[in-house]
Amino acid sequence: MDHHFLTPLFSPKSIVVFAGPPDHLDEAPSLARAMLRELQAHKFDGTLTFLDVDMTGTLSDLAQSRADLAIIALPHPRIAAALEIAGRIRCRAALVLSTGLPAAECADLHAIARRHGMHLLGPNSLGLQRPLLKLNASAAGRLAATGPLALVCQSGALTASILDWAARNAVGFSTVVSLGANTAVDLTQVLDFLANDASTQSILVYMEGIHDARRFMSALRAAAFAKPVVVMKAGRQPAGSKAALTHSASIVGSDDVFEAALRRAGVVRVRAFTQLFSAAKCLASRYKPIGKGLAIVTNGGGPAVLAADRANEIGLEVARLVDTSCTELAPHLSPHATLESVIDLGEEATPAQFRAALQACAKDRSVHGVLVIYSPKLDSDPDAIAQVVCDNVHAMGKPVMTCWMGDERVRDARIMLNAIAIPTFRTPEAAVDAFANVASFYQNQQLLQQTPPPQSTLARPDVEGARLLIEGVLAERRRVLTEMESKALLAAFHIPVTRTMLARTATEAMLIASQLGYPVALKIDSPDISHKSDVEGVALNILTATQVRDVFTDMLAAVRRVQPQARINGVTIQPMSGKKRGREIYIGLTTDVPFGPVITFGSGGTMIELIADRAMELPPLNQFLARRLIERARVSTLLGEWRGAPAADVEAVEQILLRVSEMVCELPQLREMDINPIIVDHEGAVAVDARIVIDHAGPTARDYNHLAILPYPSSYEREWPMKGGDLYTIRPIRPDDADMLQAFTRSLSEESRYFRFASAMHELPARMLARYTLIDYDREMALVAVHVDRRPGEDGVFVETEQIIGVSRFITNPDQTTCEFSLVVSDDYKGQGLGSRLMLSIADFARNKGLAHIEGLVLANNPNMLRLMRGLGYEVRPFPEDPDFKLVVKAL
Repeated sequence: MDHHFLTPLFSPKSIVVFAGPPDHLDEAPSLARAMLRELQAHKFDGTLTFLDVDMTGTLSDLAQSRADLAIIALPHPRIAAALEIAGRIRCRAALVLSTGLPAAECADLHAIARRHGMHLLGPNSLGLQRPLLKLNASAAGRLAATGPLALVCQSGALTASILDWAARNAVGFSTVVSLGANTAVDLTQVLDFLANDASTQSILVYMEGIHDARRFMSALRAAAFAKPVVVMKAGRQPAGSKAALTHSASIVGSDDVFEAALRRAGVVRVRAFTQLFSAAKCLASRYKPIGKGLAIVTNGGGPAVLAADRANEIGLEVARLVDTSCTELAPHLSPHATLESVIDLGEEATPAQFRAALQACAKDRSVHGVLVIYSPKLDSDPDAIAQVVCDNVHAMGKPVMTCWMGDERVRDARIMLNAIAIPTFRTPEAAVDAFANVASFYQNQQLLQQTPPPQSTLARPDVEGARLLIEGVLAERRRVLTEMESKALLAAFHIPVTRTMLARTATEAMLIASQLGYPVALKIDSPDISHKSDVEGVALNILTATQVRDVFTDMLAAVRRVQPQARINGVTIQPMSGKKRGREIYIGLTTDVPFGPVITFGSGGTMIELIADRAMELPPLNQFLARRLIERARVSTLLGEWRGAPAADVEAVEQILLRVSEMVCELPQLREMDINPIIVDHEGAVAVDARIVIDHAGPTARDYNHLAILPYPSSYEREWPMKGGDLYTIRPIRPDDADMLQAFTRSLSEESRYFRFASAMHELPARMLARYTLIDYDREMALVAVHVDRRPGEDGVFVETEQIIGVSRFITNPDQTTCEFSLVVSDDYKGQGLGSRLMLSIADFARNKGLAHIEGLVLANNPNMLRLMRGLGYEVRPFPEDPDFKLVVKAL
């Protein structure tokens, strides 16, 4: 309640150690000996007791050894007994150091920990380090230096390697956690702790896999909104499905989806563990870039070219100073200096010229970051130029990277730059990569803040009709929809499609073609044929009835020859799109394990696999996310004015993406989908062909549990009356409510702030404000009561001002069956029944999430709140850990 549930594990005040007989510790396993050496080498800031499973005595004697954390480093057969003892003496957390323990025995240990209510790190973990507490409960190496970084690693070997590298490079940590493959305390729980840990400024994660995408995305998004998170993931090779029934499923690999998930979570991804630290160092600096424009200031042309080449390779822009900046800067530079692309000051550049260049970059809005490259020259002073950078970096207002090339002559300069935390690198390419990481952080943070509802603000789709169509197909034990069924499903969500009719004979085909109007396209209709072009099953621009008859006959013969076992329903007839200058794009859906549905976008047509132009995003989407998805695909460059053709209607493409997002959210039966091609021009977009694969949905899919990111729960918005006839709205909180929430906190009386926060804070700190407004609706909920105040302005026109007048929230406890609530109401609106309504609403949401109990702490000297709780049926109990509080509990 006041402390995180993993505080006993990561910030214990007392520890018991099970590592064998205390007088024969030299006979302990190798992991135990390594851990014991470190425990004894550093004076832990708490009490440390050694116990043995074979010690004699009463349970009363053992109870005196009660501790926050039990560390167990014993041979495999003795671990369970030690964990049982730890549970009986009421340890709240346990760490099992081991390797090679079989999965079945690991499951037994998890069961023991659950029975005693202990949080278990391990088995098969190398432990943890908390340098601030002088605690090294690990076998991963010496205690790391104290620092602002937290490291969470799913590989014990890599944990030891990173610690060894960090010791040589003066990198310090707040926390180091080696998880292993069989731990009960998993990555999501550790991320949740670190997000709330005051001593951690940035989080570094090495991971190899996840089990629960929803919990992972929930914890990762919450952590990334509070502080920078850098992730390195192993296993980047694509894993295409051999059984893919659509283009989308065949060209999307698992790593592509993981990349999209990390981008949506607002984190930075790196490829090498040395980049973990450079990215963290850059992100921990005071300034973040708001774009991709990197200015390169150098005294050597060659290194600058290397940097510029690398920037172009990875999608950055080499920022060129605007003309006015060049005009102001030029008089301060040598006649040999050039400002065309990079800012090359010349080989004889002086510290004053570097200073002038930095000041020009600081003023220029087209520059989002600066890379200063110094190459050693005979008569130049690397230390003096480094001092110029040190003197000016804090006045820049934007990120500054440095690259002092060479070694012996620039060593002192590097020390100067590192001393004030200026990121410095040995090669230009490494520096550019580091800026790219920081630039992507800003872009990804924008994606993180998007919380779209499951349905857009466009015309309401026919969801029930779409479900009936899908249920009919599944009742026939089919998974693949016909083209006509697929287009009917798209039409139910108002996606424009070409008119399509099915012909079973050549005569029917001629009649339909005459009715639709020439030219027409003919396509084979078969549930067994995924790609029609591969079997000569597509014919375009048919102009006459005779051609229709001949093509119909030839197409059936060709398909039967190439794929004789295929079931053929007939041939579909549809008019040609008529968009002569249209561009072909595709929008698709694939289902990933474990992230669920993924929306894809790229260049369409018959060569989609060969072109492999794909961008992807996790649903749900809003217009901002749809626009960014389009921009990431290469085909986006063709959507502008192109070879005399006017710019395509990008808004129409955005609307189709929003409609597909609605389909994905409301139809959990969707597994794969290709809308290919979609023809788009300046007049709009139309889907020419579509193929959809479905399957049965799980029992809880209607609650959007098939999505990795829960949509904004707009269905919980309600309007309620106030005394006097006014109205207020109760709705879930949104990220853009931050300013209103801060104003609400400032407006509270001293007493109300104290009752809510048990402190005299006048406003919410930035991280707490972020934590309260960008929430994951899957594990917590915050409801705000919003009132619109209408008052006449100076010109007589009424001005509407929206303000928060009350907040209730709950956070699910680690047991996943109970939750903790909080409530605060504006002093100006008390007595309106607002508190009761907010509590009833938050309890309803918790009940719908399947939680069993709701509880909270109320100050004992807050009689009004206690009276409200009793009136709502809550039981008021003493709180043993602090007599100043009462625990109020209610069964849901």
